[in-house]
Amino acid sequence: MSESTIILGIESSCDDTSAAVIKGNTILSNIAASQAIHNEYGGVVPELASRAHQQNIIPTVQKSLLQANIQQNAISAIGFTRGPGLLGSLLVGTSFAKSLAMSLNVPLIEVNHLQAHILAHFIDDANSVPPKFPFLCLTVSGGHTMIVLVKDYFKMQILGKTIDDAAGEAFDKIGKLLELDYPAGPIVDRLGQLGNEDAFVFSKPKVPDYDYSFSGIKTSVLYFVQKKLKDNPDFIEQNLNDLCASVQKTIVDTLMVKLEKAALDYGINEIAIAGGVSANSALRKAMGENAKFKGWNVYIPKFEYTTDNAAMIAMVAQLKYERGEFAPLTISASARYDIEQDFDS
Repeated sequence: MSESTIILGIESSCDDTSAAVIKGNTILSNIAASQAIHNEYGGVVPELASRAHQQNIIPTVQKSLLQANIQQNAISAIGFTRGPGLLGSLLVGTSFAKSLAMSLNVPLIEVNHLQAHILAHFIDDANSVPPKFPFLCLTVSGGHTMIVLVKDYFKMQILGKTIDDAAGEAFDKIGKLLELDYPAGPIVDRLGQLGNEDAFVFSKPKVPDYDYSFSGIKTSVLYFVQKKLKDNPDFIEQNLNDLCASVQKTIVDTLMVKLEKAALDYGINEIAIAGGVSANSALRKAMGENAKFKGWNVYIPKFEYTTDNAAMIAMVAQLKYERGEFAPLTISASARYDIEQDFDS
């Protein structure tokens, strides 16, 4: 990999505007502007998200270049998130990337957002060492949950994925039931560490093969809480930590049982996690326990590379730059962008 190649990465798939500069596989800057306005709505409002991206993208890119101490004319190429994600948000990043690439006369590189979460493991400070091929990656976030067999940088196969809600979405929806602020996932994690994870038992979905389902867990919690509130209006407040701990255990156990099955069936002990939910403490603990008792080599990226960020976009763009895989300036954003459309399986 060329140590002189400098790539600007741009990420705008949801509600975070992010820009990063990478040289070789070393991140020089990784800047993100979040959108607090969605908190009052209990979820991301697409129209508001795209407007905020328009306001944030220029100052975010400028700050990224300033922190990296890089001038625009030193940029070798521009990588951007083409999809999947919210179309309005993606269009802002795509349009900006195309315009900047045209003005600087440098190549444009499109990146699959899910691919980037997985390949973030190859940023030089993401792990002490990167995973070895082939490895399994549990990619789990607010919008996606899947087990991916990673055969090489650009050869991936989805073994299983959620048939309804994603795990992160389940955390947020259940958090709303428990009257927590949005995004609820980190709050459930924090409160759950103070509670008894065996205090309450919620139903776990029965889905074949390596697929997931999380909508049933949400329904189980809803009915349970509604029943308890009839007898005790203060039930949630009095049992919040235990509720969060029990919900977290249910979701993490559901994630792990399929990942353990895939690892056993495929005979793979190189196991990685990626995506926003990979920051969850219970999931990280479960991965550590499997490393100890099942001999897994576990790869958990730095927190800053788990959420939606441009560093991971820049990493994939760097790999594609080395392969000469450039996008035409006529390319458009794609809200639905299956990872297996981008890779050979």
